[in-house]
Amino acid sequence: MYLDFCSGAAAVRPFYGRSFGDPWRGPRATRPEHWPQLVSILAEQNTDAALREKLDALRAGAGTVLTGQQVSLFGGPLFTPFKAATALARARQAAAAGDQHVAIFWLATEDHDFAEVQSVTFPARRELRTLTYASQPAAAVPVGGLVLDESVSALLDQAGELIGYSGALEALNEAYRPGRTFAQAFADFYRRVFAAQGLLVFDAAPRAVHALGGPVLLAAIESADDLRAALVERGRQLLAGGYHEQVAVAPNSSLLFLIDEKTGARVALKRIAASAAEPGGLWQAGREKLSTADLVGILAAQPERISPSALLRPVFQDYLFGTSLTIGGPAEIAYFAQSAVLFGRILGKMTPVHPRFTATIVEPDIGELLRQHDLTLERIIEETPDSLAQLLAARAMPVEGKRKLAAAGSALDTELTDLVEWMRRINPELGRSGETAASKMRYQMNRLRRLAANFILQREESLKRHAQAIASAVFPESNLQERVHGAAWYLARHGFDLAEELVGNAGKNCPGHTALWM
Repeated sequence: MYLDFCSGAAAVRPFYGRSFGDPWRGPRATRPEHWPQLVSILAEQNTDAALREKLDALRAGAGTVLTGQQVSLFGGPLFTPFKAATALARARQAAAAGDQHVAIFWLATEDHDFAEVQSVTFPARRELRTLTYASQPAAAVPVGGLVLDESVSALLDQAGELIGYSGALEALNEAYRPGRTFAQAFADFYRRVFAAQGLLVFDAAPRAVHALGGPVLLAAIESADDLRAALVERGRQLLAGGYHEQVAVAPNSSLLFLIDEKTGARVALKRIAASAAEPGGLWQAGREKLSTADLVGILAAQPERISPSALLRPVFQDYLFGTSLTIGGPAEIAYFAQSAVLFGRILGKMTPVHPRFTATIVEPDIGELLRQHDLTLERIIEETPDSLAQLLAARAMPVEGKRKLAAAGSALDTELTDLVEWMRRINPELGRSGETAASKMRYQMNRLRRLAANFILQREESLKRHAQAIASAVFPESNLQERVHGAAWYLARHGFDLAEELVGNAGKNCPGHTALWM
């Protein structure tokens, strides 16, 4: 679905109401009544004097381009600043066309999957080093409110050893201090990274924000069964179109979580079907059962206790900001194919969505190795570290050896092809036996190639080190670099000027993967 969306395929248009190539800017709806309060909250959360211009633009009616991510240890993975850079690039493009827009980074502080945010991985020569904040919360509480304890100091020391002294390290040490929350630390770090570009960071967890977004949460309560039925039908449509549901919709699922008043745990709210005794149905949060009236009462008195799910969150965001454009990764783009039915029923419109910038950063030393061995990023992604080492060894083989192996392989293949064809003409069964025997001979020919390459590899131990360094830097753990490497490592090596370079590259509007040669 993501590939089809990025290519502008007609097959995905029904799920988004538009194509990636369609213009995303158009007449904006009237600002909601809560706009002044929302901008005031933004101003309270973004106090740097350099951001006043952006806040003033919002007060004057500027549109918003929105993206976001979970709050993670030490800035999280590399794709996090890629998201921010894309939002900034789109806002900048709109402003250049005379349509003022401001980029907003939404902190997903209400998510409760601690395992997804407690670690960060940095390259360390030919290996990867993962730093993990091990102070596990007692319950599945929203991660944004978790307070960093003294153990983070030792992790900061380790981070310094890996990324070296830099402005990025100073920013990490200032942001991720003991006594601060994950949300505060993550927000301060990225405010510093994108200070020159004017990125506004927004935490939606406070009571005041949930109160402003109350109409969306109320709709998810009062129309829960109808909304679930719409999502089930959308799931059928996706499957019929050859796609899949990014979020499985269970029979008793809802679009909401409830924050437990005693433990602070974020518990999924489930629906219990209507019965004669409870014609309006019930809600279940863990062992607790509530009526719809109970939930509506909680929303009125303690709105911060009602939390939107991944499918509802884009609707919640758009209601608050009247978002002109949302920037998402592959999974989020897929979410929108399902969330579209919620947009239609709750807001009456669908927010356009664009894919975030995606890239592999090629450091100078790695770039030199790639040129030395005549390698492309595409070829590296096709290989494992071991097979890449074999490839380098095969290329390092003396020309005489390559010629002899190539000549022998070509001659063998030609003779076997003619022989098997002759055997097939005589008798089909004989031909099948000949094909089997020929396959074994070709296997042995390939084995000769591997034997020769292994000998070169053992003799040239540096080739194995080169392969490990390249794989670790470009395609670590057989994943895209942006999903494994921590962003802080690159910000430390290239300074905060890297932020502007990312915005510039994200402005090229290409949804394909980019190689950034440093």
